[in-house]
Amino acid sequence: MLKSECVQIDTARLLHVIEIESITADMKDLLDTYFVSICEGDSDSEISLVKQRLAKFLKTKNEETQMGAVAEFFVHLYLNQLNFKQEFLFFNLEENSIKKGFDGLFSKDSETFLVESKSGKILTKDIGHRAKLNTAYTDLKNYVSGKSEKGQNNPWKNAYNHASHIDVCTEKGIRKKIKKLRDMYDTGEYTNINDYKIIPCSTIFLDSVWSNDENSKILNSYDFLNSYECLTLDAICISKKSLELFTKYLGE
Repeated sequence: MLKSECVQIDTARLLHVIEIESITADMKDLLDTYFVSICEGDSDSEISLVKQRLAKFLKTKNEETQMGAVAEFFVHLYLNQLNFKQEFLFFNLEENSIKKGFDGLFSKDSETFLVESKSGKILTKDIGHRAKLNTAYTDLKNYVSGKSEKGQNNPWKNAYNHASHIDVCTEKGIRKKIKKLRDMYDTGEYTNINDYKIIPCSTIFLDSVWSNDENSKILNSYDFLNSYECLTLDAICISKKSLELFTKYLGE
């Protein structure tokens, strides 16, 4: 299991702080349980084959992209563990890459949640969970309001394509909601981050030297999360010892 320390900031805001120093036997069991469904939905593929596909993908990417992909994967794993339903496939449908637009769209009790994940190495100047969460929140805010600096691609279009995939098994009501947002976006009718349940995420890779300093910092200073406009907030912070922990698991 992925163990977390959770802080209830107020009735609508929760901070989740996770440490991954090693892949324990329990964590391996959790990975094995959700691996195929995270990557391919209800595909019934053999886990060994899906692990090969992800390992092959990672080998073709630079370290920054690898970190981003692995950080996202563990966010998805944690949310699956909390019984959120994943309404997308880990891989993009159009090409051999991580999906465009939102890093994740999850549901629980027919309510939808938008996920944005940011990551980096501990040796990077000015890195910290606070900075990464701020960037993730800003990206979500800009996506839904049509102000993203990453281009004018409609993030709801990709979300709808994923939710419509047969192996994702998204309920019709959620698909209709995403489709409406897709169509509104295409006509220039944007929305406000206040209208959404959001999950900004930060992952810091510790360059193989374990430390819980970054997690301690965010647990002692999270008042800035009160400034995030949203319906509900689940902020997730993960400190992970190294990228190699996951690539080793893939090679087993």
